[in-house]
Amino acid sequence: MRNIVLYFLPLLFIACSQNQLSHTDTAKIVVESFYQKDNSKLKKHTTDESYASFISVQDMMAPGDLGSKASDFKVIKETVDGNIAWVKFTTSYEDKPETFKLTKEDDQWKVMTQGLREKSPF
Repeated sequence: MRNIVLYFLPLLFIACSQNQLSHTDTAKIVVESFYQKDNSKLKKHTTDESYASFISVQDMMAPGDLGSKASDFKVIKETVDGNIAWVKFTTSYEDKPETFKLTKEDDQWKVMTQGLREKSPF
């Protein structure tokens, strides 16, 4: 019995670690789900406040086919300081680079709203 536990314990750790996305993976998911209007996925990877902001912007956008093209998501810069991360990136959806601030909630990265006068570290 003890041998069985010793074999399955590492498998349990591997399985649990695969469910956690990095801050950059989360940023990519948020961008793509926003433009594809996959709001259930968008809600899962954003804080409540930022989700409301994304939906407000999404409602103002004219219907289009942006979500049907590849995002070409590329990280320019990233930094992590404890439970806060910043990701500066480019996509095929926007001409200029964008920056997301992320927070770690329940061991999962979520895009959060940047403070009114808050500057990114880049």
